Amino acid sequence: MLLEAKNLAICYGAVKVLENVSFKIMEGEIVAMIGPNGAGKSTVLKAVSGILGATGGIIENGEIFFEGKSIKGLRTDELVKKGLSLVPEGRHVFPTMTVWENLEMGAFTVFSGWFNRLKKLGIEERDIKSRLEKVCDLFPILKNRKNQKAGTLSSGEQQMLTIGRALMLRPKLLLLDEPSLGLSPNYIEIVFEKLVDINNSGTSIMLVEQNSQMALEVCHRGYVFEIGSIALEGEKKYLIKNEMIKKVFLGIN
Repeated sequence: MLLEAKNLAICYGAVKVLENVSFKIMEGEIVAMIGPNGAGKSTVLKAVSGILGATGGIIENGEIFFEGKSIKGLRTDELVKKGLSLVPEGRHVFPTMTVWENLEMGAFTVFSGWFNRLKKLGIEERDIKSRLEKVCDLFPILKNRKNQKAGTLSSGEQQMLTIGRALMLRPKLLLLDEPSLGLSPNYIEIVFEKLVDINNSGTSIMLVEQNSQMALEVCHRGYVFEIGSIALEGEKKYLIKNEMIKKVFLGIN
């Protein structure tokens, strides 16, 4: 068991947006969370990644465990050091910085002080270079664009950059919020193929996604959200065959 949430209840002010939500992610899995807008999928992701409070939400009840230990209430930087890394909705690159600088920023929290403190931490510069090389093996276009300002990249290239930046942390669990949003069909295909490659390399993935068809194609298991709760869960083969999912989410009558 890598991640487990038990009986989560989450509020924004007086409004309860989630009630009695439980889910788990095993090591090596891609777990998809699908459902309509406003159902609470991204709220769950914010709770797991530690940014819920910054958006005005609170966990009213329930627990979240990572590797068997409670992480509820921990700061995002503390969660990053434990092995969680978030790719937020909307990409959010540093637009005036180069591709290479954006990727280096992905290692900032881990190395806490940049290159001048590497020796003090016992970490050498070659470790960052090794991480950069692995990201560029996954996304060769980023190496070709390394000196280009991130704000001038296409939306698909920016999404690759944000995923690559998150991977600089070498996370145990990669959290993705709507990675297909605003991308062309070609880039959607590429991004989801890369998610499978990332997972095959040993990184577990929690995927919140509106594109239910693509999410179900790449996941091992999934959770289907309705407003404020989980309506259905199961392995991919079960969910794909479910009549409600075929009709509502996949457009198959």
